[in-house]
Amino acid sequence: MCFNDFCDKISVGGNMRLRNVKNKEEIMSASTSLIRNPMDYKGKWREYFGNNNPIYVEIGMGKGKFIIENALTHPEINYIGIEKYDSVIVKGLQKIPEGLNNLVMVRGDAYEIEEMFDHEIDCIYLNFSDPWPKNRHHLRRLSSKVFLEKYESIFRNEKIIEMRTDNRELFQYSLVSFSMFNYVLEEVSLDLHKDNMPEITTEYEDKFSSKDMPIYFVRCTKGV
Repeated sequence: MCFNDFCDKISVGGNMRLRNVKNKEEIMSASTSLIRNPMDYKGKWREYFGNNNPIYVEIGMGKGKFIIENALTHPEINYIGIEKYDSVIVKGLQKIPEGLNNLVMVRGDAYEIEEMFDHEIDCIYLNFSDPWPKNRHHLRRLSSKVFLEKYESIFRNEKIIEMRTDNRELFQYSLVSFSMFNYVLEEVSLDLHKDNMPEITTEYEDKFSSKDMPIYFVRCTKGV
């Protein structure tokens, strides 16, 4: 399974549910790094951060390892992590170091992303997204034309998407989808950790690479 950091999910009678996190409401309410009403900040994210630095978004950030480490490494960039599930996002909130002011986490659904941003985003990360393996569900993939159309209205200038996945079928689908939407495939790797070991990894990436599973990577761009 390759859900985007939904590692709190467990199987019960063939169905998926989320493990509850003790005191999650208290943790979320007390956090200054959580935004539950992202629509209120549409068109105002640079005002929120208090600077004109680039804004990078990770859609489906899971427990937050990747985006937190990026924010610590690159203070010149603002980061927004989007996650749908409270029981997952609360674990990310607990990892944020005090005083890290170039990162916020958003409780939201990717389907509503064009309601959260208005030509403000410089880069989108799609890390280990749900592959939606059945053909009839392909438009739910975060690299489908449905979402690529949504991204058009949130990018500021040049459009940059970086994707990592362990799912070969999703990767092949995404390469075609990006190309058909006029993205240029600038970097493509069929085994990222052998070709160019990244400085910052995700939880899923560490898990899969430790089992010698290939990590597929693409960085694609589209001009203004």
